[in-house]
Amino acid sequence: MAKSMEHTKLLVLALLSKGDMYGYEMIAQLERQFDKTFAMKEGTLYPVLKSLQNEGALTAYTQETPSGRTRKYYHLTEAGVRVLEAETKQWEVYSKGINAVVAGAVYG
Repeated sequence: MAKSMEHTKLLVLALLSKGDMYGYEMIAQLERQFDKTFAMKEGTLYPVLKSLQNEGALTAYTQETPSGRTRKYYHLTEAGVRVLEAETKQWEVYSKGINAVVAGAVYG
């Protein structure tokens, strides 16, 4: 069975596979899309983004909004797509193992 997995990296990569996003947009999208099951704080997200940038999985750029505010957007690179594929495979092995254990649970 695979080791215990941290799902934050996988969630961030999966979100960015759909298009470039800025940090708060990712947090809001996770809450909206999954009915707050995956609520993420800025203090969790930004270190993950920095780590993924250091790995070459993401690039970042700034863009001005119509209101004149500057936002930092994150973009999934080709290397990031490969990391996403690897993380997804690891998650599938891990979740399959967890599901097998839970399916065999005895209640009461």
